[in-house]
Amino acid sequence: DGVAHNLCPPGGDALVERLGQLLNRAPLTLAAEKEPPQIAFIREQDCIGCAKCLPACPVDAILGAAQYMHTVIAQDCTGCKLCLDPCPVDCIEMHQIDLNSPTTTS
Repeated sequence: DGVAHNLCPPGGDALVERLGQLLNRAPLTLAAEKEPPQIAFIREQDCIGCAKCLPACPVDAILGAAQYMHTVIAQDCTGCKLCLDPCPVDCIEMHQIDLNSPTTTS
């Protein structure tokens, strides 16, 4: 559709370059400002189990079932933030990650 192929911050410059190759387009740099790496975090005590975040996640990094609390599989989350808007109780937030540690920091 002619949409720029440099709009995916979680994929970074490597993804932009690869997409350019696949689409036979001129090289571009990432359009969004780079921010520290982040992952989604669900405040489980606030989760109502609506499951609206599940289909929003393009990499299936959210684990849960209807009427049960959900959680994010940290190593699978790309930080795309697509799960934030569907959540009716705003129990999903983004946490910066420390690339030197498997745990998150807030």
